[in-house]
Amino acid sequence: MTLSTLDWHKRFEQQARWTQDLRRYLYPRVGLSEAEQILDVGCGTGALLGELNSLSDVQIFGVDIQHERLELAQTKDGVLLSQGDAHQLPFPKDRFDITQCHFTLMWVADPQKVLAEMVRVTNPGGTVVALAEPDYGGRIDYPQKLEQIGQWQIESLRSQGADPFMGRKLSALFNEAGLINIESGVLGAQWMGALSKDEVNLEWAVLESDLEKTFRDSESLNVFKEIDKTSRENGERVLYVPTFYAVGWK
Repeated sequence: MTLSTLDWHKRFEQQARWTQDLRRYLYPRVGLSEAEQILDVGCGTGALLGELNSLSDVQIFGVDIQHERLELAQTKDGVLLSQGDAHQLPFPKDRFDITQCHFTLMWVADPQKVLAEMVRVTNPGGTVVALAEPDYGGRIDYPQKLEQIGQWQIESLRSQGADPFMGRKLSALFNEAGLINIESGVLGAQWMGALSKDEVNLEWAVLESDLEKTFRDSESLNVFKEIDKTSRENGERVLYVPTFYAVGWK
């Protein structure tokens, strides 16, 4: 099952909702209200761009390697978008007051190079922020029968060139990049009420897309899907993937 660009847009918006509280905490710390220019690296379909527009008068830039995702992001007024590779950002040095990314470093071939580029284009005294990078090595699934799903997803992410353990590496990467006053941590997790049917369906659509190339036993997967459905109905389901953040000053 291959997800469409619109499907990915819904996923990116879902991820943005998960991390909203963290941005409320971090943006005042990095001086968003005083910033003049901010760059969102790997901006995708623009899940964070509209929010940035509503929070500040800052000039917002977005860059992503996939043109079809940028076409959706074009709907965000007042945002300047560029197609480009995060390993070689199409901007001069010392340009932005804040340079951020969100669920991006785990997907790039050389995260240290990307982070070095983010530092390069950031003003002295500015901040570099990795808003969210998951670590599937700490994934928790309950009921216990569902733990196998996490192992399959790790294998699938690796086969796609992603690093499923990026989260735990953020602090080390920020230190290696020469940033100072580094803060890193893990997003909290709260379960308040059941997910909507649409949210559950989106979770499974992403999982099935991840497993498409590495796991073809759809009958067995449907068994796990039914266990997941029943455990959610019974209020038993727990799914937690530690998601790390890091911020540092140049």
